[in-house]
Amino acid sequence: MQHRGEIIKIAVYKSGISISELAKRLGKSRRWMYLMFENNTVSLDIVLQIGKIIHYDFSEEIKEFSPSQNGLNELSTSFEKEESNAEFWKNKYLKLLEEYNELLKKR
Repeated sequence: MQHRGEIIKIAVYKSGISISELAKRLGKSRRWMYLMFENNTVSLDIVLQIGKIIHYDFSEEIKEFSPSQNGLNELSTSFEKEESNAEFWKNKYLKLLEEYNELLKKR
């Protein structure tokens, strides 16, 4: 399986945008960014957001973005597999925790 975090890490370092700047634009912490680099199943939504910020097309490296014969069936199957993965739910939890902490800071 592809290690999405590693793919993103390489693209980010090549882009020249600092981790701090990228984290700020995503509304995340630097710690979250480094944890994401270690995650081999980064959600496709995050990959797209990072791609827009660093002006990078991940469709070459991440097969879920490539058009295939099965098209949407293959993509939906990959999402179903992703959701059943414990890493996926851990990342969902971390995202919610980050959002909760931001809400607490605003109070």
